[in-house]
Amino acid sequence: MIELNDVHKAFGQNQVLRGVNLVVSKGESMVIIGGSGTGKSVAVKCVLGLISADKGQVTVEGEDVTRLKQGSAERDAFLARFGMLFQGGALFDSLPVWQNVTFRLLRGSLKRPWDEARGIATEKLRRVGLTPDVADLYPAELSGGMQKRVGLARAIAAEPEIIFFDEPTTGLDPIMAGVINDLIREIVVEMGATAVTITHDMTSVRAIADKVAMLHGGKIRWTGPVTNLDDSGDPYVEQFITGSAEGPIETVR
Repeated sequence: MIELNDVHKAFGQNQVLRGVNLVVSKGESMVIIGGSGTGKSVAVKCVLGLISADKGQVTVEGEDVTRLKQGSAERDAFLARFGMLFQGGALFDSLPVWQNVTFRLLRGSLKRPWDEARGIATEKLRRVGLTPDVADLYPAELSGGMQKRVGLARAIAAEPEIIFFDEPTTGLDPIMAGVINDLIREIVVEMGATAVTITHDMTSVRAIADKVAMLHGGKIRWTGPVTNLDDSGDPYVEQFITGSAEGPIETVR
């Protein structure tokens, strides 16, 4: 479904991606792990075409992402295949919850009538465990966990084929993080969607992943089934999952 082949990306003198190779199969839940600032989000933005790679190729179901022109109908159709759960929620404070959930369905190529969009919002809110009365509230009236659920409802509102989850449990207490992890896993399986999650939360990794890829130093250090994570044999992976200060990953002291 998604393939990155020798992808490089630099910002000035900062070489972020140094030849990333990664394959995500259709219907698979891939989790990319790695420290802050290692390029996980940059890799995802290259897939979406929000950032152009300096070198290499990014394809989605064999289609070269780089050839899609900004603002074209072809690119709009391409982006319509994706859903996204943003790290900080990224809800619009001036819009009620139901309009946040159906933001894409109220405008653009996916536009639906308002009453239909509201019905979809209510159903997606129900799917993430929120009652219909939440629909008319504003983001500021919600707890952090509820905001994250609204973000998840928005990510699935248009029934996307591919969903990206950017640090889905950041800022949540352990119980709510567990709830969100379970919801993500259930929804991805139900929809048959291809999922790519960026996280450094190892509890999320074990709850969500079919496969795991470790990004460090601008390259994929290791990739494999989540069941092999503890026996990867890679010192970078071992240090990361154990949280050890000793190992090949340099720490600031």
